[in-house]
Amino acid sequence: MRFEFRTYKRLFRQPLKTHHGIWSVREGILVRLEDESGRVGFGEIAPLEWFGSEPIDDAIAFCRNAPSSIDSDWIRDIPFPACQFGFESAALLDSGSPLNPPSLGDFESRKLLDHSGLLARTQDWRELWEQGYRTFKLKIAIASIEIEIAMVESLLNQLPKDAVLRLDANMGLSEFETHQWLEFCDRYNIEFIEQPMRADQFETMLKLSQQYRTPIALDESVSNLAQLRDCYDRGWRGIFVIKPAIAGFPSQLRQFCQEHQLDTVFSTVFETAIGRRMGLQLAAELSEACSALRVRAVGYGTSHWFDELNSEDFEELWNSL
Repeated sequence: MRFEFRTYKRLFRQPLKTHHGIWSVREGILVRLEDESGRVGFGEIAPLEWFGSEPIDDAIAFCRNAPSSIDSDWIRDIPFPACQFGFESAALLDSGSPLNPPSLGDFESRKLLDHSGLLARTQDWRELWEQGYRTFKLKIAIASIEIEIAMVESLLNQLPKDAVLRLDANMGLSEFETHQWLEFCDRYNIEFIEQPMRADQFETMLKLSQQYRTPIALDESVSNLAQLRDCYDRGWRGIFVIKPAIAGFPSQLRQFCQEHQLDTVFSTVFETAIGRRMGLQLAAELSEACSALRVRAVGYGTSHWFDELNSEDFEELWNSL
């Protein structure tokens, strides 16, 4: 297969503030593969270094040093998780051939995929509600806990009764603060608190997950497939927030989730439509395979954070770079 790549930069409409810091520009790589019969497949490499994937500079260097013609054996030897996702998305998908991904229209028409909208400000929920969102996500562990609890309580008093709220701490809470948040959340309808503590505090989070009604969801702790396996082997049976674009090979991720019937939330790393399509395809397939479990809204409600590179047409995206 003939290989080409192009880099991109996407400016956030407004910087994203998390406990990791302020994020203003999303950099990534689009991958294009074409076989001898002219069939074309696209993939995306969208690293997230502070989640444990390769740095963007390493991914660019890897693509620059790659041969112009590659095969499946070469792809299987890729060492970096975001690169694994990008190349296999372009080359394999679900047919084993470099084809454009199937339409998600059938999945979405059967309502298998609801989306969670990421709030930049608490007041933004009204606009997203009008767009059809019923699940919302808010970043915490940015300001003092007293200010944030008051802010979340105010938001909860505004949201309609059938709205669902998630909180994401990005590892920013101490054990004491995690207790405070869980005690608060148990009084309200909070779907879960995402990654309250550092990944190396797994045992504490496991213990806390058994003490409160509000679930804890692992995110940074399970950023790639090796970490996902490790947390499962160590006893985690709660929610796994999976970011397919940095998890590794989609085929291996699909197999692991199907084998173990995980309670999952598939989530974005602010990729373009190319990476998002593969992630949503996995989420839709697994929501059917794991239909006995609760199907949770996917965390891909982020298109409103960008003005450029929002096209759903892969050729158009490629040609715009």
